Amino acid sequence: MVHSIVLEKTDLQLGYIPLLDCVALLWAKQRGFFAENGLNVQLVKEASWASLRDRLAFGLLDAAHCLSAMLPAAAIGADQIGIPLQTPLVLSENRAFISISQKLCYQLNIVSQDSAESSAHKVVEYIQNNHPLSLAHVFQHSIHHYCLREWLALASPKLAQSIQLKTLPPPYMVEAISNHLIDGFCVGEPWNTQAEIQGLSHIVCSSQQIIPNVADKVLAVTQDWAKQHPHTLIALSRAILKAQQELRELQDFTQVWQMLMDFDVIQFPCSAEIHVEKYFSIQKIIRNFVQNSAEPKAEDFEWLFQQMYKWNDVTSEKTTYLEQAQHCILGSIYQAAKET
Repeated sequence: MVHSIVLEKTDLQLGYIPLLDCVALLWAKQRGFFAENGLNVQLVKEASWASLRDRLAFGLLDAAHCLSAMLPAAAIGADQIGIPLQTPLVLSENRAFISISQKLCYQLNIVSQDSAESSAHKVVEYIQNNHPLSLAHVFQHSIHHYCLREWLALASPKLAQSIQLKTLPPPYMVEAISNHLIDGFCVGEPWNTQAEIQGLSHIVCSSQQIIPNVADKVLAVTQDWAKQHPHTLIALSRAILKAQQELRELQDFTQVWQMLMDFDVIQFPCSAEIHVEKYFSIQKIIRNFVQNSAEPKAEDFEWLFQQMYKWNDVTSEKTTYLEQAQHCILGSIYQAAKET
């Protein structure tokens, strides 16, 4: 595909964290969609959300697979950096899970039929009876953090506000629960499934049972980068949109699965022959990362601002949440990428 518009930059460093919802970036690279759009993209695996955010903010990455809540945090300087980030594209919506160690699930009689409220009550009662319990999320500014707090708040808003939570990069969750450093976590797939298959934990509820269907991961760039490279950002978004569409419609997932294994996103045996139910549930998650449109919505970021002020102990700005949210999104870039 040849585009007559001259791109401001063609060699790009694109950061990601190994999670299922980076799949559209990996697929766009594998299928040549970046090259089709005149881009030479180098995929860069980052060790943690903190390192990814810092490298994006300071220009070592051109764009990245980012937590949606990083954008509100950057907008008001709650991330200690204060370099504004923006997004033209949603990569996933509300697809986190809460997992608790199998030992604790057995001890507290937490079963798969439990509602989110029921499992929260069992865990909160255990904590209130002076039993230490360590829960982890992936980053202070994430739907995972808010999901854990909102889940605990179903049983005790006071405990939800006061409990100390640990922060761990997604790939380290399984190791941490294996080494008894934590008793549970909230993370995106495939790490919940890996821990479950290894006999370490059980998924006790989904973020979809607790919080609204808001953006979880987005394609993010700094505000300055977006201003300086609009045509490049349109080309990048176009390639990823094409990958998202193909993944939604793909019938045979063999190549996708192999790619996820090659990139160490999936590190456990799972196929149409072994752990079959998990295999097809992961396929379904990939197909449905974005329910309707990948266009970022101001309402999602408005909700994230509300959560940040509620749980992260930051003071409110004079402008409304919605006004602040609108600065996070690049709707015109999305529309241009979709139309070309």
